[in-house]
Amino acid sequence: MDSDLSLDFLRVVEQAAIACATTMGQGDRHRSDHVAVEAMRREMDFMAIDGTIVIGEGERDEAPMLYIGEKVGMAQKTPNGRSYPQVDIAVDPLEGTNLCATGAANALAVLAASEGGGLLHAPDLYMEKLIVGPSSRDVVDLDAPVRFNLRAIAQSLGRRVEDLVVIVLDRPRHETLIEDIRSSGARIKLIGDGDLSAGITAAVVGSGVHAVMGIGGAPEGVLTAAAMRWLNGEFFRNGHQGLQENLSVEGSCAGQEHRVRRDGSHRWHPDEGRSVLRRWHPDDVARDADGSAPDSIHR
Repeated sequence: MDSDLSLDFLRVVEQAAIACATTMGQGDRHRSDHVAVEAMRREMDFMAIDGTIVIGEGERDEAPMLYIGEKVGMAQKTPNGRSYPQVDIAVDPLEGTNLCATGAANALAVLAASEGGGLLHAPDLYMEKLIVGPSSRDVVDLDAPVRFNLRAIAQSLGRRVEDLVVIVLDRPRHETLIEDIRSSGARIKLIGDGDLSAGITAAVVGSGVHAVMGIGGAPEGVLTAAAMRWLNGEFFRNGHQGLQENLSVEGSCAGQEHRVRRDGSHRWHPDEGRSVLRRWHPDDVARDADGSAPDSIHR
């Protein structure tokens, strides 16, 4: 996609952020979201694109603008035969409406874009997510129990499991996950909203957050994957059909590539190859249960 569009997209999210900032702390999350949507949609009308919203505010009958399938850009206003680049767009005009309404931190105006066909058209469903930073991207596995992934993350970072901080959405569905994380010795930062900003935090060195785990919305997952593409982190998900996939996002702002991790190539080399962390195997559960599996899983 034309890199010249980057500044135009930046202006789109800037206008949405400025608009909803004026409603910050007023306690009306619906108004905060409404002004962000209006500002973002208005600014898109001036972009020289033939754009399609693939992730937005809902289906056509549920949202007046930025709905899934809506066409945006100058191609819709000036059908004069001029050719405009086709762009798929995923948006969340205000990610964290409650955060904005209550004056809390980490509300974001978010947009990802790619050439036509480059973004996953995620349905409005839930998906299991595991998000890690650059150092841990090749050592975790969604099929593995929580304690194994935490050990792998700790080793890749040269830390103890007790030093790790994992972000989890504070939801009843995560009771078992929270118990598993705490029983392993890791610490948890529970958040009420804003799992997209949480994912970004996990990929930034020095943030004090080392992973994000749990179940969240699929549309937010695509936007998080776009951010991971540029932060060199990794986003793993189990979709509603139970297929583990590594969702790597490519394009000027975002795109998609699915890779099923079955090659056993998860390796970690601390101290110039002193030890190698191998891919988790289901037999490890039995070995761990009888106490025979070491804390550091080496080949």
